[in-house]
Amino acid sequence: MDLKFQVSIRIARPVHEVFEAIADPGQLSRYFTTGGAQGRLEAGSTVMWSFHDFPGAFPVEVTTLEPDRLIVLRWEANEGVPEDGDPVVSVGYRTEVTMRFEPLEGGRTLVSISEHGWRETPEGLAGSYGNCMGWTHMLCALKAWLEHGINLREGAFS
Repeated sequence: MDLKFQVSIRIARPVHEVFEAIADPGQLSRYFTTGGAQGRLEAGSTVMWSFHDFPGAFPVEVTTLEPDRLIVLRWEANEGVPEDGDPVVSVGYRTEVTMRFEPLEGGRTLVSISEHGWRETPEGLAGSYGNCMGWTHMLCALKAWLEHGINLREGAFS
């Protein structure tokens, strides 16, 4: 069993605008990283992302970046929330996130996000489901932000 997933969405904005909404920490902080993002996504960099629903800032390593085409990230695996309700933040290994940007007719963009690398355990499976939900939220929030200027996550997690 290889724990992995892919989610995608079509956004009615040009590729460069969609790519920048993720690569630029100021924009990312406006609709996704509810606690803020520090550092522009650039190949070889490590940036920090914070979320109100998880304690502390998370280091995010950018391993590959091709402007307007591809972003590959590595970050600490999350293995879900145990029965005591406190999220497991550090489990000692990383997963890999791949974001692909494809131009479509009419100035639209297809954004696809995949993630893989969890341990093949019940906890790893729970973590993959949680991140699948999180990336789905991110894509919906990105679409609402870019197309309508609405922050779907505002107040949702704090």
